[in-house]
Amino acid sequence: MNRCKAWLAVALCAGWTVAATAESVWLADLDLNGVSQGGGRFPQKNKSVERHPLTLNGKRHAHGLGTHAESVCEVRLHGQADRFTALVGIDDEVKGQPGSVEFKVTGDGKELFASGLKRPGDEPSVVNVDVHGVERLLLEVTDAGDGIEFDDADWAEAQISYHGTKPVANPIEPETAVILTPKPSAEPRINGARIVGVRPTHPLLYAIAATGDRPMTFAVSGLPRGLVLDEKTGIITGTIAERGTYKLEVSAKNALGETQRELKIVVGDKLALTPPMGWNSWNCFARAVSDEKVRFAAKAMAESGLIQHGWTFINIDDYWQVHKDSKDPTLQGPQRDAEGRILPNPRFQNMKGLTDYIHSMGLKAGIYSSPGPWTCGGCVASWQHEEQDAQSYAAWGFDYLKYDWCSYGQIVKHPTLADQQKPYSVMSAALAKQNRDIVFSMCQYGMGKVWEWGASVGGNCWRTTYDIRDTWGNMTGLGFNQNGYEHFAGPGHWNDPDMLVVGHVGWGPQLHPTRLTPNEQYTHISLWCLLAAPLLIGCDMTQMDDFTRSLLTNDEVLEVNQDPLGQQAARRRKSGQLEVWAKLMEDGSQAVGLFNRSAVADRVTIPWSDLGLSGKQRVRDLWRQQDIGVFENQFEAAVPRHGVVLIRIWPAP
Repeated sequence: MNRCKAWLAVALCAGWTVAATAESVWLADLDLNGVSQGGGRFPQKNKSVERHPLTLNGKRHAHGLGTHAESVCEVRLHGQADRFTALVGIDDEVKGQPGSVEFKVTGDGKELFASGLKRPGDEPSVVNVDVHGVERLLLEVTDAGDGIEFDDADWAEAQISYHGTKPVANPIEPETAVILTPKPSAEPRINGARIVGVRPTHPLLYAIAATGDRPMTFAVSGLPRGLVLDEKTGIITGTIAERGTYKLEVSAKNALGETQRELKIVVGDKLALTPPMGWNSWNCFARAVSDEKVRFAAKAMAESGLIQHGWTFINIDDYWQVHKDSKDPTLQGPQRDAEGRILPNPRFQNMKGLTDYIHSMGLKAGIYSSPGPWTCGGCVASWQHEEQDAQSYAAWGFDYLKYDWCSYGQIVKHPTLADQQKPYSVMSAALAKQNRDIVFSMCQYGMGKVWEWGASVGGNCWRTTYDIRDTWGNMTGLGFNQNGYEHFAGPGHWNDPDMLVVGHVGWGPQLHPTRLTPNEQYTHISLWCLLAAPLLIGCDMTQMDDFTRSLLTNDEVLEVNQDPLGQQAARRRKSGQLEVWAKLMEDGSQAVGLFNRSAVADRVTIPWSDLGLSGKQRVRDLWRQQDIGVFENQFEAAVPRHGVVLIRIWPAP
């Protein structure tokens, strides 16, 4: 049965009137990359969000869109469509669970359909709306006000009849990449983390990040015994034996002036007292990573000036190890030596030499493994060699480990919560035995509500989501799904909605400019900074353009992420697709993001009462680094489609 006949059969069964000359298109056959949704999953074509057959109240459907609350799909109809039809409900894959949603169809801002409350097992609702003359059709699934758990929602048999121009889903409107970040002053400015954690007697490496004309010299007062400063580079190295909090005053000086700032070194048991900032190889090079490319990334981070804004880590992801069965000679070789120590593949001839190169610039180095026998890509992992591998990472000089669940699912087929925790506890204990601080990044995609227990098994950060891609729907589905997780984040333990997808990405070896529009990229960076998320650049830094660099070098924006108080933002206000997120800063101010997730420009308002404030407040635009003025009772701003206004608020004198 062809598509027109299939649509006709559904329509006649429902008693709909069909225009014989109309063409039709299945919703699922349109480009779904821009569908935004919660739940950490991708929208699915002709399947449920969990990739099962679309099933509503016992009946399977061959066509449709499987999604998850809260979800928005925008379709441009060009004013030439006739009718939108569908059957909607919660998929049977969550039958018996306490999910609840509401489906809404809106045409040019006018509500055309609302399903009312839908629960698992309910009879699906028929959607049959006249869309003559409609330009923009929005298909929304809300969480019905009780959260998104078990809200697996189906637009079954969803179809659009039209005359003339074919509908287009999630159209990307041309945008100019406007650089909002002012150029750094020629005078010295100290940036980056203002607090750092290190364990007693373990090596410390800290580069004072400072913008301004070179040459520049650095000084530190109150430097603890055991540490030394390179006055020309601003790199502090050495060890501290005694526990405690050491308050230092660091200064940077050039021909135009001098500036000072306090730095706290906390010698104790906690690492990553601010979210890690750096680069990871996966989103650009993936399986094509090599020693040479990692060195180029480190060099680019230093020469581009990103290091002077607090960017620190250069992390190798998968494919530095030997592959289990690849025919590629650069991935072949002995997997471990006679004593069981892991060996890198031929692309990485000298791991210690690589980390020494990275460290020489004041940067830190990261590495990747899995608790199972193989990594996600099929390379050698750490199963039954955890302590040996931890010893190798420390001996090579690595400072960060990303530990990815993957093949551990072969070890434990149906893991309990204890099973999910065990491999991370084992590796955490192995890392703790080393005479080197290694930040522990747990990557297991949010299973078992890892945010509730990640810190208890030694994690410094943990993935709360599935993998990110460079689409509006995926990025927002991950980032805006973090509300409620703020209770589990803080210094030394961070929620991680995955890496950044700005610049040239592509998962190797072929790269492309990010598919996020400029406004969407501002939303991406603003939201991740508010969330106090680890910031790991995923692009090829040797191809970084001025716009991408401006996104990653705005010190007032990055300060929101690196604030020593370590609070993660929470959603303070939501009206349709307009949201306001805010976080308290160490100095008592608040950083606030006014987000517009809708397809059209709109105005976003935040009453001071929603932030626990009253009276007059001074407001500063962080991207433009400009004071906006003093406002009483509330603040309102025009926000572009898929855009953000990021502000910081202090009480007015």
